[in-house]
Amino acid sequence: MTSSDHPAEKPDLNERSTARLAAVQALYQIEASQAAPEQVIKDFLIGRVGGLAVTQDADTEVESIVALTSIDSELFINLVRGVQERGEDIDGIIKGALSPEWPWDRLEMTVRAILRAGVAEMLTRSDIPGAVTTTEFVDVAHAFYAGPEPRMVNAVLDRIAKVLGRTPGSSGAA
Repeated sequence: MTSSDHPAEKPDLNERSTARLAAVQALYQIEASQAAPEQVIKDFLIGRVGGLAVTQDADTEVESIVALTSIDSELFINLVRGVQERGEDIDGIIKGALSPEWPWDRLEMTVRAILRAGVAEMLTRSDIPGAVTTTEFVDVAHAFYAGPEPRMVNAVLDRIAKVLGRTPGSSGAA
């Protein structure tokens, strides 16, 4: 789907952020369980229909019901399918942007999922600036990691955005 296929009504920014996080979770699930991507997409979207989730406080173990943020389902589907359809290309792009300190074999599945979703967004969503994509996926990395991983995600996605021509003043094909 191209940006010209998108409806005139733009999703809320929180809905896009939620879609990115859900896409990373779905990609992780697909890789970890070898589940069918279309089934994982369906499960994620159906699971969010009710708009509620049960959470547990880590300290008190008390459960509570919380409202889930709405999801930009179009972006979510676009990212997951984009990775499935162009996975080898996306992995090659990522491998080419990694530093010697972070070889492909060292990356955890979650980091791979974050990078894959970020690259899929840069490749398929010309309506979203590369800097926005990078910032959003660094935020996703912060949701999972307190160490050096978010900085690595930032560096890798920034390099890729430049190569793909997704930064102001860069020359490349998006």
